[in-house]
Amino acid sequence: MNAILKPDLATLPPPAPIQQLHHYAYKARDAEETRQFYEDILGLPLYHIIQSDYVPSTGEYCPYTHFFFRLKDGSFIAFFDLGDDVKAEPSPNTPLWVNHIAFRVDTVQELENTKKRLEAHGIEVLGVTDHHIFHSIYFFDPNGIRLELSAQLADEEQMAKDSTVAHARLNEWTARKEQWRKERAEGKAVEPLKPQQNDRPEFVKG
Repeated sequence: MNAILKPDLATLPPPAPIQQLHHYAYKARDAEETRQFYEDILGLPLYHIIQSDYVPSTGEYCPYTHFFFRLKDGSFIAFFDLGDDVKAEPSPNTPLWVNHIAFRVDTVQELENTKKRLEAHGIEVLGVTDHHIFHSIYFFDPNGIRLELSAQLADEEQMAKDSTVAHARLNEWTARKEQWRKERAEGKAVEPLKPQQNDRPEFVKG
């Protein structure tokens, strides 16, 4: 675990108010293949293109096309095509269901409609999955990126109530992890993932 410096916060300027997501960027195998998926199937308009032979942040030579699809709130999902026809490899130590990006839709019916649309294009869809506070469907884009569409069910009052216990629940999890670390350090055989009480069982309707 990387050490985190803890400077005197009183001596620092306040953090910038983060308003919303600007964009999330991934590596694409092919720009046109990706455009067809996000624009023609999911309905996100291609909105902006950046092309260069050099990376602005590092200065290294790497010809690319950086292309953006716009969401309704003005944020973007973006991609880099490096011209090599290779998609990003998944992390070998992380299950495929962990890393994903979720987009919000208005209703569960819209989830059902999008599921039919995706399946008509030969795309496998998991769900509708009941997470209690929202329902979701899951699928992969042409680049192997796991996507989720979610329809919110809980109102602001319920979400605000949940927020009052969020830190306490995180502290409980952190305490469990510390116990696992201690047992591993003592050479005990420890299951990396012990079952916990699931107060919100999640399931996919058959």
